[in-house]
Amino acid sequence: MIHLEFFKPEDLSGVSYALDENQMRFTATAQQALQSISERDDDDAFPVTIFQNDLPVGFFVLDFGKDKLDLTDNENSVLVRSLSVNPQLQGKGIGKAAMHEVGTFVRNHFNTCDEIVLAVNQKNESAYHIYLQAGYIYDGKTRIGRSGPQYLMYKKL
Repeated sequence: MIHLEFFKPEDLSGVSYALDENQMRFTATAQQALQSISERDDDDAFPVTIFQNDLPVGFFVLDFGKDKLDLTDNENSVLVRSLSVNPQLQGKGIGKAAMHEVGTFVRNHFNTCDEIVLAVNQKNESAYHIYLQAGYIYDGKTRIGRSGPQYLMYKKL
């Protein structure tokens, strides 16, 4: 059973897994994302832990800051960033289940938010297909990210 909770310091050991070089091209580790939030003193970013059977197995950030406006004109949207799942547990549907849960989590905690947006590198085909299967829409918009072209995707709430 997959569920999401706001990140707590005691979750850190469960999300302190290493990502391989290929994955590091596309996402940040939990530690890197938390460091970035801390350095920016970012009140618009909310780290989230993905749990499987009450064990932390993944991580992402809900970012309500201005970066989302690179993907949408919707001020009431949230950007999902820095998504990762423990590499030892990848391929078991955790990422897809988590992405299905994000909408409910956002509606329950941020009732003015009506859209989730994200950018996925075009070479990260597995993540792109996970997002499609979880109901995110790609309507042809792209941008250049730090590791090349990205698909811009969204899901209305």
